[in-house]
Amino acid sequence: MRLNLTRPIVFFDLETTGTNITSDRIVEISVLKICPDGSEFERTRRVSPGIPIPAEATAVHHITDADVTDAPTFSQIAKSLAEIFADSDIAGFNSNRFDIPLLIEEFHRAGIALNLSGIRFIDVQTIFHKKEQRTLTAAYKFYCDKNLEDAHSACADTRATYEVLMAQLDRYPDLTNDVAMLSEYSSHTRNVDFAGRLIYDDKGVEIINFGKYKGKPAEKVLADDPGYYSWIMQGDFAQNTKDAFTRISLRISKK
Repeated sequence: MRLNLTRPIVFFDLETTGTNITSDRIVEISVLKICPDGSEFERTRRVSPGIPIPAEATAVHHITDADVTDAPTFSQIAKSLAEIFADSDIAGFNSNRFDIPLLIEEFHRAGIALNLSGIRFIDVQTIFHKKEQRTLTAAYKFYCDKNLEDAHSACADTRATYEVLMAQLDRYPDLTNDVAMLSEYSSHTRNVDFAGRLIYDDKGVEIINFGKYKGKPAEKVLADDPGYYSWIMQGDFAQNTKDAFTRISLRISKK
């Protein structure tokens, strides 16, 4: 089976210094770009994070400080990476909650605004969890009947994610070979931002999904409590979340 594409899709995976989206850094990135004609482009790069790699992170992906001593920084490869992602849909494993927000943070620090307007996102882990409730290694064994060698290697995980999605399409008749449908199905909620700090209600209104204003319309909160916007901008929130609040704030100012 070939994935039914109307434009390219980039499968990608990150190995990082940790799991904090705003403060941790990428140490390895692997991309697999699939084009509508079936052609593929694959690349893996080690990245110097600019901060020490904690031992607990190395224990997971086996990448040490010495391994990235001569590697480029993210800023040095950001432009070429942005070109790979340009005008492509994006897929990964737990990518909507972790990899994509962290990648956007890295692009932001590099001074590059990745244009995600109209882009569709497929999170293969979400499809897997809705169907089977397992990990990538188990998913690879379950769907592809293969053992995942070099788990937590970005390259191996990226290729396995692509193969798992193709096997999911073969296994489940209700999954349509259509990127838009897969993107919608793999969304946890109707998130406004990737972290789910803002979600849409049934009427398409942005609702705050955390803290003291949880369940309240964001536009009303920002209008009634202007200091809340400043708190968001100064807080430890992902840039994607701050951008979402900024769009709402600007909309209020134009009324």
